[in-house]
Amino acid sequence: MWAGGYEIDLVVRRGRRVVFCEVKSKGGSGHGDPLEMVGDEKLRRLERAATSWLASQPALVGLDVALEVIAVRAGRLERIDVAL
Repeated sequence: MWAGGYEIDLVVRRGRRVVFCEVKSKGGSGHGDPLEMVGDEKLRRLERAATSWLASQPALVGLDVALEVIAVRAGRLERIDVAL
């Protein structure tokens, strides 16, 4: 989905927490690590997208918000929390 001109891969709500996720994978071990594709600029864009999306969802005001990167490695998912 797109918000504020930026892409959001996944938005998840569980109780009072809303998590915005960037999902990355690579084609195999010879192609490097998925996290190499997530730098400071990508995280800034994710934060801007999250801010824009939340502004369009007044019912969610006051919920806890988090950013995460999901790395797909060898068919397994690894969550990495990102400080706001």
